Amino acid sequence: MNKIASALALAAVVAAPAVAEARQVTFKTQLKSYGGDGAYVVIYVTDASGQYAGTLWMAGGKSKYYRHLTDWRRLSGGNRSEIDGITGASVGSGQTLGITLDLADTLIDAGYEIHIDTAVEDMRENPSDVTVPLTSAGAGKPVKGRGYVKAFTYDM
Repeated sequence: MNKIASALALAAVVAAPAVAEARQVTFKTQLKSYGGDGAYVVIYVTDASGQYAGTLWMAGGKSKYYRHLTDWRRLSGGNRSEIDGITGASVGSGQTLGITLDLADTLIDAGYEIHIDTAVEDMRENPSDVTVPLTSAGAGKPVKGRGYVKAFTYDM
């Protein structure tokens, strides 16, 4: 993960005007073997009231498919400029997406949730395939997805 993408991801989720302390968080999203094209995967954050707080990563390069990431699109307004610099290739069947970002400490144990939406061309869309609280206690504990995600973990 390059430093520019990390800085953009951090800026996307820090609403406080003051510079916050940050820690590195590694996210791993393992996909099931599903026999289709590469999956579009978006990882984003909502606050304690369920309001969109920012996008951490978008896997999948063709913006015409972003509309299939329905919860992310609804909450974020589909703002493509927000994801400039934090996108990568789609994730293949059975593969794992691993990213490491600097996240503000103020997001951890404060009611924020990590969401993952997934979609595959000519196959199902999975809004909020994974939804998990961003807590210290949840670090390292695998979570099963409802769609293409076999397992999701984050470590601090």
